[in-house]
Amino acid sequence: MPNLPEDDIRIHYHDEVPRGAKIKVIGVGGGGNNAVNRMIAAKVEGVEFIAANTDVQALTVSNAPVKLQLGVKLTSGLGAGANPDVGRRAALEDSDKIIEALEGADMVFVTAGLGGGTGTGAAPVIASLASEMGALTVAVVTRPFGFEGKRRMMQAERGMQELLESVDTVIVIPNEKLLAVAKDAGFFESFRIADDVLRQGVQGISDIITIPGVINRDFADVKTTMAGMGYAVMGTAMRSGQNRAVEAAMAAMASPLLESGAIDGARGILINITGSSNLKLSEVNEASTIIQNAAHEDANIIFGAVQDETMGEDVKITVIATGFKQQEMPARRERMLSEATLPTVRYDVPIEPRISMSRATPARFLSDDQVQRPVSAPAISERGESSPAPEAVAGGPGAGAEQRPQLVPVPASVFDDDFFRSTQGRQAAPHATHEPVRMETGLREGVYFTPSENAQLNVPVAESGAHTPFGGSVVAQADSADPDELDIPAFLRRGH
Repeated sequence: MPNLPEDDIRIHYHDEVPRGAKIKVIGVGGGGNNAVNRMIAAKVEGVEFIAANTDVQALTVSNAPVKLQLGVKLTSGLGAGANPDVGRRAALEDSDKIIEALEGADMVFVTAGLGGGTGTGAAPVIASLASEMGALTVAVVTRPFGFEGKRRMMQAERGMQELLESVDTVIVIPNEKLLAVAKDAGFFESFRIADDVLRQGVQGISDIITIPGVINRDFADVKTTMAGMGYAVMGTAMRSGQNRAVEAAMAAMASPLLESGAIDGARGILINITGSSNLKLSEVNEASTIIQNAAHEDANIIFGAVQDETMGEDVKITVIATGFKQQEMPARRERMLSEATLPTVRYDVPIEPRISMSRATPARFLSDDQVQRPVSAPAISERGESSPAPEAVAGGPGAGAEQRPQLVPVPASVFDDDFFRSTQGRQAAPHATHEPVRMETGLREGVYFTPSENAQLNVPVAESGAHTPFGGSVVAQADSADPDELDIPAFLRRGH
């Protein structure tokens, strides 16, 4: 038998080995920075950490290798003053820094405490930039404690609405529920527990991707479960003893720290079980069956198992459930899953923006004077009040199939009141046919009157029930054209 040439039997080695998914965690604001510090202290592996803040003092105590000061010119390093609009503008000011820091990421975790200024205002901007770069974007955020006040709670809710427009999945942890599991915890200890729960949320997902398992689950599995799915819940529990696997599964599904508790009706579930070599197949089967029975009958369930001898007699189960009550975002999900599942960001495949943009910055974060495109403006009354046209309601007589909705000049952010400061200077746009109105997420419809209606009523607007989009009554005097004489709240009159 002739010998083969030496070149044919030589083993060839390749210098370039395909890497795994590149995961980056960016903590935004004080709560996010604290969570990143806890992840670093817990030695969370396989991820890169970034701290972003408007407060220079907070950045000096951060252990993150990459630190981003937001709004250098806007805030001079003094923080956002619990004003989400300042946080939003600060992130827009330094968007180039953010893009550079997130470049090359396959998955981005945005972690923050909602209710304040930087975390609430900047997190949606950062999440939007990461999403437009093609990364699977997951937000892990906390809601404020009840004793922090109604204002912070309202700001947190508005920030959540903006986050949902930017991320694939958002995991919400209400701090108030910490009181149910840490009744005896001190004041400062309660905040430390909240920061650690943020750490658990990120680590529970990243470990599934970065730690090899006997039944291995990788980035593609997580992407299938979380891409464009909206709200999600995640539970992690560790138990020991005779019924350890079953107890861990039930505890993971009913964690009091999570927004929705159980996983009833979830359409996407990722299960990861970690144990030592003494973990039995029967235990795994029992735990998996309990979780599957609680999910939707058509749920896409991905199961993984990791052997870790350091667990000893303990078993840890992590459950991630998504797709509740049709809250998933099908368009976003279709775009994400249509891409190849290679762990590299494909910039050659354009990610179509969710809102028409006239510049690189997402349009929903720009004020009206920055968006250079024609809009269908509402009519302006003598008192400076806007009124929608009779047929300017979606589904009305004017909403024919041939018409296309246009953006009306509403605030770019629910925290931005620039719109109200410049309302009286606006003029009605001449249109033969009124277009359907697209309402901004998080704003309430108000009751408005046309000039003719106001003349007939001949009563103050407040008595007729007029409201601003935020629900506050506007009191106007019919015979006064001076805006300074109008009984309007101060935050609406600024700038005149």
